[in-house]
Amino acid sequence: MNQEHALAVFENFKIRRVYDEKAETWYFSVVDIVAALIQQPDFQAARKYWNKLKERLKKEGSQSVTNCHQLKLEATDGKKYATDVANPETLFRIIQSVPSPKAEPIKLWLAKVGYERIQDMSDPARSLDRAREYWKRYGRSEKWIQQRMMGQETRNKLTDYWKDHEVKGESEYAILTDIIHQEWSGVSVRQHKQIKGLKSQNLRDHMSEAELIFTALAELSTRQIAESVVAKGLNENAEAGKKGGGIAKKARLELEQKTGRNVVTDESFLPPGAAGKKLHGRMMNKDSHA
Repeated sequence: MNQEHALAVFENFKIRRVYDEKAETWYFSVVDIVAALIQQPDFQAARKYWNKLKERLKKEGSQSVTNCHQLKLEATDGKKYATDVANPETLFRIIQSVPSPKAEPIKLWLAKVGYERIQDMSDPARSLDRAREYWKRYGRSEKWIQQRMMGQETRNKLTDYWKDHEVKGESEYAILTDIIHQEWSGVSVRQHKQIKGLKSQNLRDHMSEAELIFTALAELSTRQIAESVVAKGLNENAEAGKKGGGIAKKARLELEQKTGRNVVTDESFLPPGAAGKKLHGRMMNKDSHA
């Protein structure tokens, strides 16, 4: 797991987190989130509360505890200790298990500090409205926002298929996503982020309209191919991903040949100077005709 550590703050509570570049998601310290939920600045008290909550959730058969991971995070004494961490979807379920007036504010805060996959299950329309307003504040056009949201719906349908057909968790989702992306674009997800000068930012939030469209085409094609052969598990879905990505690749190459312009570029929505060294407005794919 390629990691980037960063500290976030909710109100007066420091929340430790780790960004997994491969899975493209943040993992947050669960005990830190619990401390903020119950408004308990004493770390030991918060840890005791989390331990008791874990026991209760296990007895109830909840998957929330099972879906937590342990990573070494730095404590107040400067040393690193194995700490329970969770991705946004798991945190959402844990938050629902804690009676706290801070539950909704923390969910809103989480949405702002780095999640694509967290969804407001109780009111999806509000979640979509918040996303739309967020993108508007950062200068995205209505046309871009519409494409981004349509692409996300396509993505969700694909991951729903994977979930129901023996693809195991975020790590395998990330592998399949990279296969599809590499196939249609000629670069890996990580390389694409590097081209755009991104670090912990979500790649799709910095794609051009064309990049979003070809990503959606690749993922739509992948799902329909997988459905047609009832692909199961990592290997069969990887094969579907190569074929689906290949369909988008052919369309990309034809468009590039006709326009003389590359679909994959270093353009992003980062403020001027924030992206570091870039490729000055163009990026040549190894299989491009441009």
